[in-house]
Amino acid sequence: MSDQGSEAPDGAVEPEPLTLSMNAVPLPEKSTLADSPGAIDREDVRKLEAQLIGGPRTLKRREAAAGAGVSLLSARKLWRAMGFPNLDDDAVFFTEADRDALSTVIQLVRDEQLTEEAAISIMRSIGQMTDRMVVWQVEALVEEMVVQRGITDAEARKKLVAALPDLIEPLEKTLVYAWKRQLNAAIQRLALRAEAGLASHDADADDNPLPLARAVGFADLVSYTSLSRQMNEKTLAQMVQRFEHKCSEIISVGGGRLVKTIGDEVLFNAETPEAGAEISLALAKAFSEDELLPSARVAVVWGRVLSRLGDIYGPTVNLASRLTSLAEPGTVLTDASTAAALRSNDSFVLIPHPPRNVRGFGEIHPVTLARGTGQGLVLD
Repeated sequence: MSDQGSEAPDGAVEPEPLTLSMNAVPLPEKSTLADSPGAIDREDVRKLEAQLIGGPRTLKRREAAAGAGVSLLSARKLWRAMGFPNLDDDAVFFTEADRDALSTVIQLVRDEQLTEEAAISIMRSIGQMTDRMVVWQVEALVEEMVVQRGITDAEARKKLVAALPDLIEPLEKTLVYAWKRQLNAAIQRLALRAEAGLASHDADADDNPLPLARAVGFADLVSYTSLSRQMNEKTLAQMVQRFEHKCSEIISVGGGRLVKTIGDEVLFNAETPEAGAEISLALAKAFSEDELLPSARVAVVWGRVLSRLGDIYGPTVNLASRLTSLAEPGTVLTDASTAAALRSNDSFVLIPHPPRNVRGFGEIHPVTLARGTGQGLVLD
């Protein structure tokens, strides 16, 4: 890491942390765990922590940073990227495994395999993705216990702590396996683009501030807000899970990528206009035929995007979002440019509409995308 954040001599004032509003978080004492009936067993928690974090907490933040041979300022940048709390100097929070992990990242920077900025960005991606993943997995396991064992939510959470030690190793193996498969898929996409002479890029791609050509699509459940007000927690959770599962399955089969879900809306992208169109039509059809879910408005636009922090940005994304709000339930809208890219393909029928004024874009020419020849995506 850069020496700009090197530790000041004893007695000197250390530079302020980057996040000034983040208060120092003291470590919880073991005695703060509830003693009420049904509380999670403290010994189970201690054993599980030792298994998960690689041993007892023996290091303060300065000791962990010094052990990795890096300034505390640089170490704090990485810890914040991972989502760690801000700590008091006297808090014994870190283990030797924490120190070793810090050393691993620092060595990549020292070997000039990563810049400091890239290392922070990568650690932030790991912290944010694994945080969401862990919350998702815990809730899935709790819900399974509640449904299958007929116990309360509180009882399920207590039993989960006792059951987790047997799940850690297989879940860890599956996580590493999935990461490698996803990385390999990304490499294959890069290789195919290179072999095709970057066919999806324009001649001025190198000078374009938005370097990636992608089909960007949104699917938005109709009347979600009013429906959610009428549902209890369990029913709403089932509807959201069903929606996300169907979207994930269809986008995966279509060769696309689910970028994110936002309540009743899903954002996805695909490598070609045709793939984006097929996914969009399959999503609209699936929700129109689903007996438990409302229909969906769908839109897809072919254009350039910027990919950062696992998300995508740019006018193409904004236009797809605007078109989604204009689509009729159960239909797919696109723009004239995307329609032109699909016009020679008999798999699609394109129905132009009168021009519409769209906020941020002025006058656009929406086009309904419908099924032509062929059966479209086939789900197993």
